[in-house]
Amino acid sequence: MFENLKKFQADGAQGGQQEPITDENCTHDCSSCPSAGGCGSFDPKSLLEETNEYSNVKKVIAVVSGKGGVGKSLVTSLMAISMQRRGAVCGIMDADVTGPSIPKVFGIEDKAEGTEVGIFPLTTSTGIKTISVNNLLENDSDPVLWRGPIIAGLVKQFWTDVLWGETDYLFVDMPPGTGDVALTVFQSIPIDGIIVVTSPQDLVSMIVEKAVKMAEMMNVPVLGLVENMAYLKCPHCGEEIPVFGESKTQQVADAHGLEVLGRIPIDPKLAAACDRGLIEAFEGDWLDNAADKVAEL
Repeated sequence: MFENLKKFQADGAQGGQQEPITDENCTHDCSSCPSAGGCGSFDPKSLLEETNEYSNVKKVIAVVSGKGGVGKSLVTSLMAISMQRRGAVCGIMDADVTGPSIPKVFGIEDKAEGTEVGIFPLTTSTGIKTISVNNLLENDSDPVLWRGPIIAGLVKQFWTDVLWGETDYLFVDMPPGTGDVALTVFQSIPIDGIIVVTSPQDLVSMIVEKAVKMAEMMNVPVLGLVENMAYLKCPHCGEEIPVFGESKTQQVADAHGLEVLGRIPIDPKLAAACDRGLIEAFEGDWLDNAADKVAEL
């Protein structure tokens, strides 16, 4: 199952580029077409990929944002932990191939194994199934120098080739932006809803609107927004200090008819837990409303 990883590395280094499709050279195969669904030369086919026969994923939730560094991996991890604590069987697909964080925050150092049947996910201490490119690379610090289409192809394999088994909720930790990987996930995987992560700054809120509008264009339901780094709680008096100034998140939510599902503070204890791979020991009810929203699905 791992021979494709070497092919990804070789193809990625060489560029992995595809020629534009025109009416004259159209093969009518949407699966490999960069113009799929938008060329107008024929009726576009569904690009949704089937999982393997050993996987039964009931709901897929993507965690997205318009830029990096706002806490998508943190929210993805906390959401999976929250739903797992409610008795659901959860998994995490780390689709941020060039900046994988999931193995680190859960303290996973083992490498993925597989057979001719598929790839086995790595399991956290509480039973959450995970897969990340760092589970496939020989060294965690090796950079992924691949073109967008190659990265998107690997993410698609995380859906089709990983043996997810019986999974109630699969959370997808998306890369920043609205590029190849985001398109691949939205087109290839049956997304039941997305959670958009933001921070209080006006600039970030503007970029978040791009992610919301992309979801609307792709007909993917937006469950709501989660604001990370929302405030710092004073350890002496308990006052909530808006470190980044007045939040714009509610304005963005109102503009799109969305709900703010949670506000996560700047918490040194939470940061330390992530650094030590002990995220599953977190205490906090910041995402209870978000978990309720997912459970409604």
